[in-house]
Amino acid sequence: MPTAVMSSQGAVTALRFGRVAAMGTVAALILIAGVWASWGTAQHVMLTKGRESGTVEVTRCAEDICTGPYTPISQGSQPRDRVTIEHTAAIRKGQTYTVVIKPGSDDVVRSGPSGILYAWVPLGGALLLASVVVAGGLRRTRAAWALAGTGIALLTAAFLTV
Repeated sequence: MPTAVMSSQGAVTALRFGRVAAMGTVAALILIAGVWASWGTAQHVMLTKGRESGTVEVTRCAEDICTGPYTPISQGSQPRDRVTIEHTAAIRKGQTYTVVIKPGSDDVVRSGPSGILYAWVPLGGALLLASVVVAGGLRRTRAAWALAGTGIALLTAAFLTV
C-alpha cells in the first residue's frame, strides 16, 4: 500500500511541475511577443539620435495610411512633399503631428510621449493576456494582478495621451 501512495504523489508532483512549466512558457512567450511587436515602432521613437525628425500635416487619409507633407525640425533632415503615417484613431486629417522618419523610407511614426506610449500598446495587451495565464495556469494571483495593473496603466496612459 505505501508504494501506491508514493507513486500517486510522484504523479501529482510531475503533473504539477508540467503545468507550471507549460504555463510559465506560455506566459513568457506572450510577453516576448508583446515586446517584439512593440519594438518595431518603439525603436524609432525612443532611439532618435541621428534620425530625421519633424512634423507632418495630414492632408489625406485612406483605409490604413494617411499622407501629408513633412517639415523638418532636426538638422540635416530634408523636407518631403509626401510621407505616410499609419492611420489610427489618433490620426486625423488636418492635424499636425511631430514625427520621426523610419530610416530608408518615407514612413513616419509619432514621436514624443504619445508616440512612445502608442508604440508600447502591444506590450500592454500582452501584459493583460499574460496576467490571465499567470493567474489561472500558475495560480500566482499577486503576480497576475501586478501584470494586469501594469498593462491597464500602459493602455490607459496611451489612450489619454494619444
